[in-house]
Amino acid sequence: MIKLERILCCISVVCFCFQLRAGADFSDKKSEEQEYKLVWQENFEGSTLNEANNWTVEVNGDGGGNQEMQYYRRENLSIGKEPLSGENCLILTAKKENFSQKKFTSGRLTTQGKMHFKYGKLEARIKMPETANGLWPAFWLLGANYAEVNWPRCGEIDILEAGNADGIKSNTQERYFNGACHWGVYANGGYPNYAKHSTAPYSLQDDFHLYTIIWDKDYVRMYLDLDKYPDAEPYFAMAINGYDDINSPGHYFDKPFFVILNLAVGGHFTGITGSANISKITALNESNNFQSAMYVDYVRLYQKGEQGEEFHYLGLNTGDVQTVHDLRFKIYPNPSTGYLNIDGSEIPKRVVVYDMKGKKVAEYENTNSIDISPMASGNYVLQIETNGGFVETHQLNKN
Repeated sequence: MIKLERILCCISVVCFCFQLRAGADFSDKKSEEQEYKLVWQENFEGSTLNEANNWTVEVNGDGGGNQEMQYYRRENLSIGKEPLSGENCLILTAKKENFSQKKFTSGRLTTQGKMHFKYGKLEARIKMPETANGLWPAFWLLGANYAEVNWPRCGEIDILEAGNADGIKSNTQERYFNGACHWGVYANGGYPNYAKHSTAPYSLQDDFHLYTIIWDKDYVRMYLDLDKYPDAEPYFAMAINGYDDINSPGHYFDKPFFVILNLAVGGHFTGITGSANISKITALNESNNFQSAMYVDYVRLYQKGEQGEEFHYLGLNTGDVQTVHDLRFKIYPNPSTGYLNIDGSEIPKRVVVYDMKGKKVAEYENTNSIDISPMASGNYVLQIETNGGFVETHQLNKN
């Protein structure tokens, strides 16, 4: 999402052929995914954004280094219902309106300083707006050391971007999307990167779709709709190597990253920049009351608990950091048929149980023992919250 005009290496592919990088073998993907356990999720429940523990709202009109045309405002972010499905979602709304010398406003938020991780499977269920012409929805990652080393030294992983100028030209905008990685030292007008555009065989702007990244010490791989097509090949795959080479990806993608969701208006990616081209932003027009929205149903992070993984969750009230290898609470017996015990240094303030679709099925307060016998057999996610605002996630099996 942070782009500059000149690049050192960029590969663009305009078909949905899911070609793999040389040497990659993903034949055991299904068995690998069965080992992942949910460690963090945001289901955007209720009516307010969880800024205490999960999200930081960005407010600025700097153009993101891409000559974007929007001003990011808090007022353009909300929690509410997606009109057709009724799903409770994060809503990022782009509007054509005058604000602080900009002609458009929109929303952007990050987990910077709240949650960052290294390695695992991250996914988001997103309904994009109709992008043509001029909207640029994105789901992406930046290195957690961004504030110290800046971009592109921090590294960037774009899991989903849509609204590219080439999609507009080919009239395939509703199916055209890309994944990308950016890294290295910016010099002589360029930097190392690898980007791949694809054209899906169906519209990505008609409904919710699942975008997934699987990231380990060897590869970054991205998938479309794994919930519907579990055997799908990645639409983006890049080997991670050269850990000691300052220009190689291994030097930059072996550390924690944080999550970003935003809906930009204009910019180099869309091919529309500058105040003289405001009329070309046709995605915001009279037919949609000069506004359009991106809906995010949930964001979920899974890890295996393997050596090398990192998961950092920072609560504003406590200053504590949780890693997948150092949990405060133990739950037992697990699997369980009746009462479940929660063993830790304090009695949890709140315990919430979700099914694997993210629906809340039970909630308990001020207890370290809960009765799960009324719940149907299956897998669940247990979230434990302390009085200090610390949140820890466990996987639960109900027999």
